[in-house]
Amino acid sequence: MTLRIATWNINSVRQRLGHLKDFTDSHKPDVLCLQETKVQDSEFPLHDIKSMGYEEVFFHGQKSYNGVAILCKNTVKNHEKIIWCGKDDRRHIAIALNNGLEVHNFYVPSGGPIPDPEQNDKFAHKLQFLKEMSKWAKKPDVKEKKLILVGDLNVAPLEKDVWNHKKLLKSVGHTPLESELMAKLRKSGDLIDVGRHFIPEDQPLYSWWGYRYKPSFEKDYGWRLDHILATQSLKSALKNFEVVRHTRGWEKPSDHVPNIVDIDI
Repeated sequence: MTLRIATWNINSVRQRLGHLKDFTDSHKPDVLCLQETKVQDSEFPLHDIKSMGYEEVFFHGQKSYNGVAILCKNTVKNHEKIIWCGKDDRRHIAIALNNGLEVHNFYVPSGGPIPDPEQNDKFAHKLQFLKEMSKWAKKPDVKEKKLILVGDLNVAPLEKDVWNHKKLLKSVGHTPLESELMAKLRKSGDLIDVGRHFIPEDQPLYSWWGYRYKPSFEKDYGWRLDHILATQSLKSALKNFEVVRHTRGWEKPSDHVPNIVDIDI
């Protein structure tokens, strides 16, 4: 059985329900993890999403900011939310499937504009969040599971994860410190970088093109901020990976595009 898992920072689920339907109709993910849903739980568009064929829908959101959700076509064993940095700002949700697979959906803080934790509380929060993720990933009961970690991790750690490595080394999201913390996260959990498992590190790989510079997508000024990581027990089960770039060209798109992994499980 092949299971298709997708992750997408949709940048407001209510504003992009049409985009969500188009993507789910065309690519048919069995499990879809969303970030930056920007809606409090009482106003989450549950009926609309269930009409797209998702039997189980879990969400953890707040008004106007952040928020995560997991859409699943089949019933799940259980679900959970973990609070990070002692601050419940709706950045994590997870499910355990009946086949033993766990899927954890993260939205790591963006970190603000200044890459200095002393000058910028948002950057300090981001660094602490990544450190806590590493501690969590190192736990034996996490490493030994069949586990997929996905989401907008807001770090482009490798040289070819950004359109201009040298120019962006002092930009939040691509600083050496953030890249080091991402490497530590992968090492702590002995996690496979699924994107780079399929696409070599010397080739460009992007999932985000900013809004501030309008021709960013046309000129391919991209960053890889969205990630899929997998525990070693899933290595032989990884069958395919795709970045659905064309969604960035839709009318009023999210600045992120979906990432997909197919797993034989």
